Amino acid sequence: MQLRNSLSRRSLLRGLGVAGAAVRVGLPALDAMFNSSGNAYAATSRLGSAPIESRFVLWFNGNGIIERFWIPRETGADYQITPCLTPLAPHRKDVHIITGLDSPAARLPGPGNDHHRSMSALMSGTSFTGRGSGGPSVDQVIANKIGRDSRFRSIQVGVCQESFGESVQRNMSWADRDRPLPPEMIPQRLFDRLFGTKDEHWIDRKKSVLDAVRDDASTLEGQLGQHDKARLDEYLSSVRDVERSIASLPPEYSEVVERPSEGGDLKDWPRIAKLQTDLMVHAMASGQTRVASYMLTKCQGLSRFPWLGHTAWRHHEYTHGDVETASGQRILRDINRWHVEEFAYLIAKLKSMPEGDGTLFDNTCLTYVHEHAEANAHKNSGLSLIVAGGLGGLKTGLHSRVTGTIGDLYLTIAREIFKTDVETFPTAGKKLAEIV
Repeated sequence: MQLRNSLSRRSLLRGLGVAGAAVRVGLPALDAMFNSSGNAYAATSRLGSAPIESRFVLWFNGNGIIERFWIPRETGADYQITPCLTPLAPHRKDVHIITGLDSPAARLPGPGNDHHRSMSALMSGTSFTGRGSGGPSVDQVIANKIGRDSRFRSIQVGVCQESFGESVQRNMSWADRDRPLPPEMIPQRLFDRLFGTKDEHWIDRKKSVLDAVRDDASTLEGQLGQHDKARLDEYLSSVRDVERSIASLPPEYSEVVERPSEGGDLKDWPRIAKLQTDLMVHAMASGQTRVASYMLTKCQGLSRFPWLGHTAWRHHEYTHGDVETASGQRILRDINRWHVEEFAYLIAKLKSMPEGDGTLFDNTCLTYVHEHAEANAHKNSGLSLIVAGGLGGLKTGLHSRVTGTIGDLYLTIAREIFKTDVETFPTAGKKLAEIV
């Protein structure tokens, strides 16, 4: 159906709370936001237009991997999916399994343990200072180039509400040396940050944020074609579904816990993880941010996994316990597979969001990392990670063994995928031609 109006890609639904706090509901990608060439209408002029914005997600889980069940034996497009990677089977054409990268800064002498040094090197390519990362993390390097015009230059999302460890273990995003950007681990707080709710009736979940923008939404619908009306209704319904899910969380989930007491871990991290993923995807789909970091578990994390049936030890203890036995390796296989399940959920969620002639996934680059390769050995060479997405230039559907550093990967992504003028990144020395 012919569209009656054109909209800016940055259009918002706005409302006012009883206490005067603004509610902002960013809009998804509607047909009315794009011209016949698939370019988004600019915010300043309906005559101006720009390509659909690209997005970057840096995704992390702690304590490394069990290589035997993670790394494919074959390279190229015909590699066999390993037990840890089975959740990615539906998406194998859209992911690139990359093994062999080095993280040399993690081996430099200095303060801290292997996890401290590895985490700083992984995120920033620099040495651990004794307090935190030695420089800005890669998500912030990219955000400083592509995120300046967004409502949020970047967002930091966390899942595991565990505050054990030093700052470098609890934070993956760094604005600069020793300047952490803590992840928001509480779904209630992340929702309120994205939607601007401060009124007490929204804080205690007795009202919906959509109540405040109902009139604005009705006015907008009058300007849209039938397809866009259906898309808007579907999107607002999905916002409401997330809001209801958050409202159903137990009250104790609204507070950060300290180091988990014996047997006191939350038993539904997967539920929290999916809510946080949903909120992050909403933030990107509605144009509120182009860059996000997602911390599923902490560096050197101490989570138990009751939903997997593994509660005798915590994750870090499992990586160093009976890891050489068949049963110990199977436990680590299960844990790593759950990590990948959550990453696969993110991919599916991005694919479910229409944008232009494709989906949000088509305009996103995701990079999935951990602070170590083999967890038990604290390996900093031969890192295994995943790059995924549909952005032009990305090679996917492969397993590649590469020679290079984590800095080479980050600089290649920043320059070749996001077309930024980032000139250097610590430890980078060459373009990784295998990924672009």
